Amino acid sequence: MAHEHPPALFIAGSIGLDFLNSVATPTADAQVDWLDSGDGLLAWLAQAHLVPASTLDALQAQAMPGELDRVAAQARSLREWFRTFVHARKGRRLAADDVRALEPLNSLLQRDEAFSQVTAVDGGERPAIALQPTRRWRSPESLLLPIGQALARFVCDEDFAQVKACEGPNCTLMFVDHTRGYKRRWCSMAICGNRTKAATHRKRLKATHET
Repeated sequence: MAHEHPPALFIAGSIGLDFLNSVATPTADAQVDWLDSGDGLLAWLAQAHLVPASTLDALQAQAMPGELDRVAAQARSLREWFRTFVHARKGRRLAADDVRALEPLNSLLQRDEAFSQVTAVDGGERPAIALQPTRRWRSPESLLLPIGQALARFVCDEDFAQVKACEGPNCTLMFVDHTRGYKRRWCSMAICGNRTKAATHRKRLKATHET
C-alpha cells in the first residue's frame, strides 16, 4: 500500500465526516486527495481503522489490474455526493424528509454482508467469549461498505445543527462541534487556528507601522 501523501486528517469528531475531509489543503501549497488511487484508498481505510489490515492485504492481492483504482473512483463519487447532502443541511437538525435524499446511501448499505460471530477474545487471565461483528469481503468493491456504515452512523448519531465548516480562509474541512458552548471555529488550531492568528497579528503590525 505504497503512497506519497502525508498522514490523513482525522479532526472532524466523526469518521463519516472525516471521509469528506479526505480531500483537503492541509498546507498553503496544494490540495491533497487521499483517495486519488487504489493505494490511497487502502491507506486511508487503514488509518481510519475501518478495515482490518489482513483484509486490505488480501483484497489488494486478489484485485485485478486497475480494479482498486476504479473502487477509489467510486469512493470519490460517494464522497462528493455526500458532501452535497451535508453542505445543504449543516447548521440544522435533520428531518424525516431528509431520508429520501439518502437513497444512494441506503442502496450501498443493502449490498453489505455483515454478520456477527461468537468468538473467544483475549481477556487476560480469563479469556472471554464475545459477539464480534464481521462481514464477507467478496471483492474490492466491498471496501465501500464500512465507509457507508460510517456515513450512516454520522447521519443517525450526530446533530447536524453542530456540523460546521472551518472558518479558515480557503479551508474546506468540516467538523462536528462537540465543545462546551459550541464555540469551535477551526478544523484545528495547528492547521487554521494558528495560521489565522498569525495573519491577524501581521495585519495589526502593518497597520501600526503605517500610522
